Amino acid sequence: MVLLAGIQFRHYRAAPSPFRFLRLHGNEEIARAALEQTVAQTTGETWIVTSRTRLVQVAGGHLDPNRMFSRPGAEKSFRSNNPVWSAEQLRTALDWLDAERPKLLHALLPPPGGVLISIHNNGPGYSVATERPISQAAFLPRPAQPHEFFLATDPRDYEALARGPYNVVLQSNAAGEDDGSLSRLCAARRIRYVNLEVAHGQLGTQKQMLHWLLTTLP
Repeated sequence: MVLLAGIQFRHYRAAPSPFRFLRLHGNEEIARAALEQTVAQTTGETWIVTSRTRLVQVAGGHLDPNRMFSRPGAEKSFRSNNPVWSAEQLRTALDWLDAERPKLLHALLPPPGGVLISIHNNGPGYSVATERPISQAAFLPRPAQPHEFFLATDPRDYEALARGPYNVVLQSNAAGEDDGSLSRLCAARRIRYVNLEVAHGQLGTQKQMLHWLLTTLP
């Protein structure tokens, strides 16, 4: 187990490679299972949040871990999930997280030229239709399966994925509101990032898409 920014991760290190894998939300059990069943068959490093809930406890409060990658995003999440906090409590938590974030990013982000693959599960309120309006490009060969898609921050990765059978969107421009997400941070820093989204309960589909992704990325 490894503690980063107050969050406990299970860390797997296989043979060195440019791949980094991540499961951030503790309630996304299919994403966890897909990664753990794939780890032994691939190379690189894998980070899995050990919490069983979507929110994590950080700096004495609750926070969405995919909103902690910038101060504005973390502030919005802290405010939403800790409504009784005073201004001083919020400021203290944000300052602490600012100090911890560099160590977190050093561990999670891939080496130069490498790719970070984040695995997520979604429900009825989120799909590729949510991301399409804020994307620079979209390839949607499976409109009847909107919950199964890739989100890429690198145009070359998007072009490779868009030659395949799955829905994919490109978000290489970090314009608009800073929500503190990892995809936005990677887009701003020109880091190769791919998010694999599949509906809750679809383990076979998630494993299939992950395997295809690993054989397709340039």
